[in-house]
Amino acid sequence: MRTAAILPVKSFARAKQRLSASVDDRLRLALAAAMVGDVLSALAATEAIAATFVVTREPQAGEAAAASGATVIEDRSEAGQSAAALLGVRHALAEGFERVLCVPGDCPSLDPAELTVLLDGHAVDGPEIVVLPDRHGTGTNGLLLAPPQAIEPSFGPGSCDRHVALAAAAGVSCRVEQLPSLSLDVDTGADLAALRDVLAGSDGRAPRTRAALELATAPAPGRSLAGRP
Repeated sequence: MRTAAILPVKSFARAKQRLSASVDDRLRLALAAAMVGDVLSALAATEAIAATFVVTREPQAGEAAAASGATVIEDRSEAGQSAAALLGVRHALAEGFERVLCVPGDCPSLDPAELTVLLDGHAVDGPEIVVLPDRHGTGTNGLLLAPPQAIEPSFGPGSCDRHVALAAAAGVSCRVEQLPSLSLDVDTGADLAALRDVLAGSDGRAPRTRAALELATAPAPGRSLAGRP
């Protein structure tokens, strides 16, 4: 089944605003760029993904996408993750793709081996949606749509249950599946602390994110670094 990945990327200056309470702006911007680069590398290393569409108006993200062989779709309105994902879905449909995987740019520990198992194991007849929740079980960090127009993506708080409900309303088979390396997205200092722990125990994944974190050897004045004292 011909599969495209869709990666919406917000302008880095607007990204990760909730991290501002825990890290300085220099690190926040560096992390946003590094995480997108690591996600792009993971997608490029997944053989079951034939193409990646990066929906963005961020120049750095566009450059990283081009360097990884991805296609850039300009997100002129920046109307949010769901709207950006839908732009990617429409592009994938126009290109004849039979399945899309929507993923965020802030899950840098994404493992190509896990993605391969997910995509190779998805061989059902007829339409199906797979919802890949965040570590809290409420948000959606990945959405596998076969066909791409099975439902419209609806990310944000409570989106895991919302995607399941949208599938039911559309009469499309749906399952919720945990993908450990896609469950941790980075929005807060607590998330960043959890990411540090994950990367400390992993096999060298997310090299760009590791390098960005190594730049932060001390907290900014008056702040605790990434939720740590």
